[in-house]
Amino acid sequence: MILRSVLVLVLLVGVLFRASQSLRFDLQSGQTKCIAEDIKSNSMTVGKYHVVKPNEDHPLPDSHKLTVRVTSSYGNNFHSAEKVENGQFAFTATEQGDYMACFWAPEHSPPITVTVDFDWRTGVHTKDWTNVAKKGQVDAMELELKNLHDTIQSIHEEMFYLREREEEMQELNKATTSKMFWLSFLSLFLCLSVAGLQFWHLKTFFEKKKLI
Repeated sequence: MILRSVLVLVLLVGVLFRASQSLRFDLQSGQTKCIAEDIKSNSMTVGKYHVVKPNEDHPLPDSHKLTVRVTSSYGNNFHSAEKVENGQFAFTATEQGDYMACFWAPEHSPPITVTVDFDWRTGVHTKDWTNVAKKGQVDAMELELKNLHDTIQSIHEEMFYLREREEEMQELNKATTSKMFWLSFLSLFLCLSVAGLQFWHLKTFFEKKKLI
C-alpha cells in the first residue's frame, strides 16, 4: 500500500513537471537553441514565447527578432515564424514522441545576446481554470474537483504510456539478447575454425619437413 502511494506520488510529480515548462534562456546571435518535450499522441500542447526587451523605453531592434520552428520527431512542422519578437502555438499531437521547439537568432556584428521567455504546457496544464471558473460561475470546490479530475486522468494516461514504453523496452532487450547470442556463437565458431585451419596448416608443414 505504501509502495503504491509512493508510485502514484512519483507519477503525479512527473506529470506535473513534464506537463509544464516555463523557462528563460539566453541565445547568442547566429546560434540555435532547441528544447524537446516528450508528448503522447492525442495530447493538447500550447506554447508562448517572447523576447525580453533590453530597453523597455525603445522598440525591439530587428537584431533581437527570432525565427522559430516546432517539429515532431518525424520532421513534421507544427509551427513556423520568422523575424518575430513574440508568438504562440497550439496543436493536438498526432504522433507520439519528442517534439522540438527551435529558436534561431540572426547573425550580428558585434555578437549580441537575446533573452527569451518560453512557456510550454502539455495535457492538463493547457487548460486555463481561471477562465473556466469565470465562464461557468462555479465555486472554488467545484473548480478544484475539475482540476483534480483532469490531473487523475493525466496520471492514468501516463501509467498506460509508461507501461507501453516498458513493453517496448522489454521487446528491445529480448531482440538485443538474441542478436548478442548469435553473434557470440558466430564469433566462437570463427575462432574455432581459424584455430583448426592453423593446426591443419602446421601439421601439413611439419609433415612436409618430415619433422613428425
